Amino acid sequence: MAGRDRAAFADFVAARSGALHRAAYLMVGDVGLAQDLVQEALTKTYVAWPRLRDSANAEAYTRKVITNTAITWFRRKGWNAERVSEHLPEQAHAGHADHVSDRAALMDALSQLPPRQRAAIVLQFYDDMTEAQTAAAMDCAVGTVKSQVSAGLTKLRALLGDAVDLDDLMPTGGAA
Repeated sequence: MAGRDRAAFADFVAARSGALHRAAYLMVGDVGLAQDLVQEALTKTYVAWPRLRDSANAEAYTRKVITNTAITWFRRKGWNAERVSEHLPEQAHAGHADHVSDRAALMDALSQLPPRQRAAIVLQFYDDMTEAQTAAAMDCAVGTVKSQVSAGLTKLRALLGDAVDLDDLMPTGGAA
């Protein structure tokens, strides 16, 4: 890879690594696994870099690798929703505890979704991808994305019940 290409790749990593780590974390629910997932995806992106031409293609390719690798990991290893923390969370303002509790319930419910439903919801609602972009990242048809998101949201609502308002917890995602 030429020096100019290395610099472009380094710029891409610097600009997008935060967003890639957030998406990976939402898919796997573990910081360490998310870091491993992004590292593996960036390694594959580095190898493919000469073919990708621009950063938009590189980001789409990297997100697709993250999504497919996460789904593969879930299939091979299953899901372990246990999260160990070295430190207790800090005390916060009134009402914050309810919000944190609701977010924890959402993360737990997300962990119970099948891998493709979870990936579709994360890509569409948290990464703000359109249905077409989500389909490209998941390597499937737009109709499949629609059915995966619909089934995932139905299951999330069933898991969370009336105690948690899903619309308040999830960012609005791209639907076009």
